[in-house]
This record gives sequence, C-alpha cells and structure tokens, in this order.
Amino acid sequence: MSAFFFYGTLCHLPLLRAVLGRDVTVQPARLAGHAVFWAEGKSFPMLVEAEGVADGIYVRDLDAADVARLDFYECGFAYGTREVTVETASGAATARVYYPEPDLWQEGAPWSLDDWVARWGDVVVTTAGDVMRHIGRADAAAILARYPMMLVRGDSRLRAQREGSPTRLRRRAEPGDVEEDCAAEVYSNFFSVEEYDLRFRRFDGTMSPTLNRAVFMSGDAAVVLPYDPFRDRVLLIEQFRMGPYGRGDPQPWLLEAIAGRIDGAETPEDAARREAREEAGLELRDLLPAAHFYPSPGAKAEFLYTYVGLANLPDGIVGIGGAQGENEDIRAHVVPFDMLMDLVASGEITAGPLVLLAHWLAARRPALREDAGGA
Repeated sequence: MSAFFFYGTLCHLPLLRAVLGRDVTVQPARLAGHAVFWAEGKSFPMLVEAEGVADGIYVRDLDAADVARLDFYECGFAYGTREVTVETASGAATARVYYPEPDLWQEGAPWSLDDWVARWGDVVVTTAGDVMRHIGRADAAAILARYPMMLVRGDSRLRAQREGSPTRLRRRAEPGDVEEDCAAEVYSNFFSVEEYDLRFRRFDGTMSPTLNRAVFMSGDAAVVLPYDPFRDRVLLIEQFRMGPYGRGDPQPWLLEAIAGRIDGAETPEDAARREAREEAGLELRDLLPAAHFYPSPGAKAEFLYTYVGLANLPDGIVGIGGAQGENEDIRAHVVPFDMLMDLVASGEITAGPLVLLAHWLAARRPALREDAGGA
C-alpha cells in the first residue's frame, strides 16, 4: 500500500474521485521547504523547493490500481514522484508527491485552490473522466498533447447542460429516451471522432433498433463579424480551409467572419474578443449576440455562438495576422457593407456563419447606424 501528499488540483475531492474512481479518506498535511505556484499559462500548479510550507492533503492505503490511475493522470502533465516527509495531525509521515519535470513549466503567481476551483474546477473534473477512459489505451505524451482540446470538449459538454434550450414544438427528452450500449473514441488528434451503439425513442413511443452512429467532436466556437456603424464597414478574414480542399473545391481560400474554439473555462464572449485580437489585431466594443446554433447536427457536435462586434475600422488597419504557434496565415479585408452583401449574393462568400451574420446585420443596420450618427 502507498501514501501520497497532494498539494494542487487533487486537493479538490471531486477531481480526486474522478481520477481514482472511488472515494478515499484524506487528512490535512503540510510539506516544509516548499511552495506552490501556478504553472505559467496553464490550468494547474507546480511544486517548487522554496522557503515556506506547502499545504495539502495526505492519503494513505492506496493500492497498486490506485497508484496506476494516479500515475496515468499525473504523468499526462509530465509529473513524476519523489518521496517526502510531511506533517499530519498524527505526526510525521512518509508520502509520494508529484513533481514536474525540471525546466518544463515556468512558475507563475502563487497558487490558490479556491481561485482554481472557481474558474477551472468543473471543467477539469469533467475532462478528467475523459482522460481516465484512455487508461491502458493511450500514453501520457498523447494525453498531454491533446489536453487543451480535451478541456474544450469538457467545457462544451458543461455549457450544453447549463444552458439548455426551449422545447415549445419539439420533443422534450426524458430519462430513458436514449439508451446507450457502448461508446468509443475511434479517432483522436486535434479533433476526435466518437462512435456509439444506441437506441432512441421513436415518435410512436417505441424504441428504435440499435444503431451505430459516429459524431465529429470539435468543441464549441465563437464567431464574430466586426462592424463599424459610423463608416458602414465590416472586417472579413481570408484563409486556407481544409473543408473546401477536402471536398475538391478549386478555391480553398474562404472569406469568413473571425472565429475560433472556445477554450476550457473561457466564455463565448471572451473567446470572440480574443480571436479578434489574434486574427486581426482588433479590439471590439459592444458584442451583439446573433443566432447560436449547430451548423451540421447530423454529423458534428460543434455549436456556434455568433456575434456582430462593434468596432472602429479606419483606413489602413488591415494586414496579415493569426495566432503565433498555430501556423495561421490570415489576411484581413475591410469592405463596405454593400460589398459584403454583393459577395454573399454572388456566392463568393460561402461560409455559413458569415452568410447568417450578414443577413442578421442587414436587418439591424439602420438602427445601429442611427445610434452611431452615421446614417
């Protein structure tokens, strides 16, 4: 049997339960000569040798299966164990503790478990369930590489459960209306494909036969069309797209609205503003919510939050942009509103979210221009 000292996210008991697959008895403990900091730019902490005391919890009587689960989860973040002596209410005790690989992460601000729980707790606990389903099927390096997208997936699931949606006309799902026999992730890289064997309740009240269905998992995304109501201009972006290329379209460069995945523990509005900065160097003022929707519900789990973002679009602000490290090559165009609608009508704009936002803006443009004094 083994004992562990946890100082960071595993002090959050719902996460510890998700990793171990069971509840365990814990007691407060302290590790002298150490301090806990956020890993810079990450959603987890790191332990460093320093003056002071690191507070945490002590867990004993963990068996080999428990240790294997802990090692799988923590090694996914490139952490290994050392043996230390901690102070508990019962006295000094020997325990294993997870340390990051040297020089892999940089220490940031002092760690706060309460701050982490408030921002990251729910999404990390949800994502931990997805991580642990890969035990015995994926190695730690693969999990580490995919973890940011796994957070996107987990947060999308939480957002769908929190927000709900109206059921005035359509069927309201009840417990037992969908029976799942098995689920498997049959492909995973930046995106993933999940396959299900399931039955669903038919409109005549009977259950369907068992069906095999697959869904492309890409997470939720935010889409924003910047609009300057005084100058009556919009900003469009242009980039190479794999969808048209894979279809065989001879013109795989598309005109689009600014868009991007909503990161784990990020709001759709924050994602829209971040993407505007990354893709066009643009600071948005008001965000006006348009339609939020599934663009292709027969095959994709993607859900889009779309906005028109009021912005200042003077001459000379366009250029080449994109997030560093993601190999984005994005060209911005500032065009008059009438040209936007001409491009939609001619079929040069074929990106669905931009077509929707163009018509949404057309219906509200007179009032926006009047408010801005640009009519």
